[in-house]
Amino acid sequence: MKLADLDVIVTSPTAPGWGGRYWILVKVTTDTGIVGWGECYASTVGPEAMRHVIRDVFERHMAGENPENIELMFRRIYSSGFTQRPDLTVMGAWSGLEIACWDILGKDRDRPVHALIGGKLNDHIRAYTYLYPTRDTHTLPNFWVDAAMAAESALDMVNKGYTAVKFDPAGPYTIRSGHMPAMRDISRSVEFCAAIREAVGDRADLLFGTHGQFSTGGAIRMGAAIEAYSPLWYEEPIPPDTLREMQKVAEAVNIPVATGERLTTTREFAEALRAGVQILQPALGRSGGIWETRKIAVLAEAWDAQVAPHLYAGPIEWAANIQLAATIPNILMAETIETPFHSALIKNKLTVENGFVTVPNGAGLGIEVDEDLARANAYDGDGLHLQMQEAPISYHEENVFEGGAPSKT
Repeated sequence: MKLADLDVIVTSPTAPGWGGRYWILVKVTTDTGIVGWGECYASTVGPEAMRHVIRDVFERHMAGENPENIELMFRRIYSSGFTQRPDLTVMGAWSGLEIACWDILGKDRDRPVHALIGGKLNDHIRAYTYLYPTRDTHTLPNFWVDAAMAAESALDMVNKGYTAVKFDPAGPYTIRSGHMPAMRDISRSVEFCAAIREAVGDRADLLFGTHGQFSTGGAIRMGAAIEAYSPLWYEEPIPPDTLREMQKVAEAVNIPVATGERLTTTREFAEALRAGVQILQPALGRSGGIWETRKIAVLAEAWDAQVAPHLYAGPIEWAANIQLAATIPNILMAETIETPFHSALIKNKLTVENGFVTVPNGAGLGIEVDEDLARANAYDGDGLHLQMQEAPISYHEENVFEGGAPSKT
């Protein structure tokens, strides 16, 4: 069996559009006719340019190869161009293609992916959700800076069975390096934590999200302000390329530090562990794929750290996350996004019930992709999957930031 053909589909989720402006899906076919699906998480270049990157990676390093030879193909790509270091865009291309290889191998053997990478240890995976509007009174963009609305959304999610909710009221993500948060951003973050904790009590963990927007000193100030509400984690408080500084934050703040959605391969995650990160958040469509992230999980286990796969993408990456989570002893939880489009794209093969995802036992990733639906919603915009704010934060006015990919209406 050889890898023979590749198709790349860039699909745009319908309203409300949670999960980014578009998802990059890869369809890989073998010379025996088996089809595998994968997903490349975001990209630092536009989707048309990314198509060419994905195709170059496939044709240069994978076409004609046995899909079993995951490690061989990874080494070719990791070493390409005399680099021997992680390249975010190239590894993003490989990650989605690698997921497709595992889908192929599972289908060829009529076994789920988790059976091929160590076997199923966990039948059910604890899920968490970001707080999105849940009521007609939750208007945008006000929802993102209104603690009362966030608390209502949190209560709604907990009443559905979720035992962990994530929110990020701490101000905008800008193209500048880490900044000192405005005092009103700190106050709003405390207000969110207090309101949500009051609403859910001890029924759920609070996950405090940021996206690397703070300076080291700013991160320590923010962390100290919210400690009293016992968040389960403090997510990526400083930029991801300053992991040595992360250790200062981890040592100064009494909240477990989490990071990983913008890291790739064992090399970068090992540095995060050395910096005191206690919860790793790999996005499998970027981190190196299923096998490389299995290695990352082993590294984390040796450091007594836990893994919580990140998801701000489509359901194929979600399916890969769940297959990996089924096999590792140090899984904490997995991010989920519940929208009708996410469900429809994989024909409802993954669901959240009472706050947990049941690991599917079907062949490969355990999902069925609605290819017609994906193609019918082709992305025709010019934005990136996620985009940072160019303007600096304000120290006079309220900082309102709807996110890197504003919702559709």
